[in-house]
Amino acid sequence: MQRVAVLGATGSIGTSALDVIARHPETMRASALAAGRQVEALLEACRRHRPDDAAIADEAALPRLREGLREAGLSTRAHAGMEAIAALARDGGSDTVVAAIVGAAGLDSTLAAANAGKRLLLANKESLVLAGELVMAAAREHGARIIPIDSEHNAIFQCLPADGDCADVRRLVLTASGGPFRGRDRASLAEVTPAQAVAHPKWSMGPKISVDSATLMNKGLEVIEAHHLFGLPANRIDVLVHPQSLVHSLVEFVDGSTLAQLGLPDMRTALAVGLGWPRRIASGVGGLDLLAQGRLDFEAPDTDAFPCLRLAFDALRAGGTAPAVLNAANEEAVSAFLQGRIGFLSIPALVEDALAALPARPAASLGALRDADALARASTRAALARHAI
Repeated sequence: MQRVAVLGATGSIGTSALDVIARHPETMRASALAAGRQVEALLEACRRHRPDDAAIADEAALPRLREGLREAGLSTRAHAGMEAIAALARDGGSDTVVAAIVGAAGLDSTLAAANAGKRLLLANKESLVLAGELVMAAAREHGARIIPIDSEHNAIFQCLPADGDCADVRRLVLTASGGPFRGRDRASLAEVTPAQAVAHPKWSMGPKISVDSATLMNKGLEVIEAHHLFGLPANRIDVLVHPQSLVHSLVEFVDGSTLAQLGLPDMRTALAVGLGWPRRIASGVGGLDLLAQGRLDFEAPDTDAFPCLRLAFDALRAGGTAPAVLNAANEEAVSAFLQGRIGFLSIPALVEDALAALPARPAASLGALRDADALARASTRAALARHAI
């Protein structure tokens, strides 16, 4: 029986993971669930999946979690705080950890799972952006198997040999839907609202990831993530806009062959790959009817209208603490945009300012990366007043 800890259980990826797990009751179960603030949604998931442990990041919500578990007649143990969630990733009676906590907040639990040698289904891209070298080193040292759950990296994972060897790979090509504003020029984006930015045309995602998709920062973060996952430099990673979101990524090999993974835009496919690997298991997702879908289009990304992708490549090439600065500044800027405090175009402007103000330093330790993260957040918060609307 595979025991799975789902961190970020109330988000779109967490709920998709639980859907796949529930389809295979003879071979897997959700042994631990963790969420941020949505205690009622966490309780509903506990009633449905009956885990051994449940944790809520918001410590003020612990009494309600305990009360709700008691009312449901569950023996599930209640925990609170990010340290408790990291402990569940490390010690929570699980073989597999689904790391789906959004943002830099997911780093500690991701590292804990890697240090514990777990099968790590990684959907928290910020962990690799912020501390990719440390996470990958921990996985190698402790025998953790990282299976990426982002559809693009999962597609690359599926196209590579079983051992993940990239020696014969010429380049990786990540695809991007283009988000809700594909085809628009920079000037037309000035009046974009948060509601428009979170209305993704293909994927059902949380607000922060949806905004990142709209700015193309999501793809930039995925480029950095791909560098760490597959060990290729920036000049061997490309991005193509593919609005149908059916081709999830491509791998070009040195002999001229290109392999692509195709499927409907549903995260359950990638999760089923991670949960079942090296076998294939049912995900609940239907097959792809190419005749019904029609044409497949590809185009180059517009980095003038959407400079966040260019900024991510710049941060990857700079190395050291630059990706951590990029990620932290972006998180602060996106939060301010979602609150209606700044405009859409201020997001890349704030990120670019942070990268200029905080040149890359060596990223030799987690402490150095956390310092860079904190400095970038402080710098971006201080700059918000200049962009206020």
